[in-house]
Amino acid sequence: MNFLITGAAGFLGSALANHLVQQGHQVRGLDDLSAGDRAALSPEVLFTRGDVRDRPKLWTLLQDVDCVYHLAARVSVPESVLYPREYNDVNVGGTVALMEALRDVGVRRVVLASSGAVYGHQPTQPLHEDMMPHPHSPYAVSKLAAEHYVRTIGELWGIETVVLRVFNAYGPGQHLPPAHPPVIPNFLYQALHNGTLVVHGDGSQTRDYVFIDDVVDALTAAATAPQAAGEIINVGSGQEISVRELVALVLKTTGSRAEVVYNPRAAGGVLRMRADLTRAAQVLNYHPKTDLATGLRLTLQTDPRFRQHTPSP
Repeated sequence: MNFLITGAAGFLGSALANHLVQQGHQVRGLDDLSAGDRAALSPEVLFTRGDVRDRPKLWTLLQDVDCVYHLAARVSVPESVLYPREYNDVNVGGTVALMEALRDVGVRRVVLASSGAVYGHQPTQPLHEDMMPHPHSPYAVSKLAAEHYVRTIGELWGIETVVLRVFNAYGPGQHLPPAHPPVIPNFLYQALHNGTLVVHGDGSQTRDYVFIDDVVDALTAAATAPQAAGEIINVGSGQEISVRELVALVLKTTGSRAEVVYNPRAAGGVLRMRADLTRAAQVLNYHPKTDLATGLRLTLQTDPRFRQHTPSP
């Protein structure tokens, strides 16, 4: 098959692109490199630097493409609070531009990487796709708006759409920006460098952390699964762990005695998050294989940023 991946040089995009070319598919990648890394991509990926809102460039890249993975997005919740207009421009405006280009060229299917953040606070767990979303950040709002645009334009123009609500993905190669870094690579880095693990709130809040290889399995299946068209599907581990438990597991896995500091004045976000994977199992035959302890070990063993600092067993 022929694929186009927007956001191809990002964490999810590069893992997916490299997997697809290993499977013998032709993969085109588009990324503006504002956060992505071209070096993370296999040389076999046909890479173009550019903005997802550039429709003439999209028209060129979409020729003879069977399926598009739309992963290009700004993804930091705290940053979105500071710059909501930028998040709307990229995450919503970029999605609309892409859908218009898909309509113009006649691409059959698009897979949107959305987020479990769209659920917000919910009275019950696990979180299932029929719940009414209650987004609590501009990032989550932008992702929910992108979902609506993808599905609405898809229905109007006969484009098959699949929305995957990805929960807290982690693994080798995850970006570690100086501001607002993702929690797992940040905790691993701090633990290995005898830094400080800062926990927002009291650490009782839970999250569903899903290993990158499992996310790639779900994305791959979404391109061809016949029953996936028109669906919204959770992608997670199906397990929840508190931030306190995560800290303990990181310290145990790294053998670190790094300091842990709790910041009670900082909000810890929603109280609980756990993905219901019933629909993912039924539609995508998705069954996550990697538990958190194993995923942390694999990240330490295969990510060169961590491997050289990992204690010997």
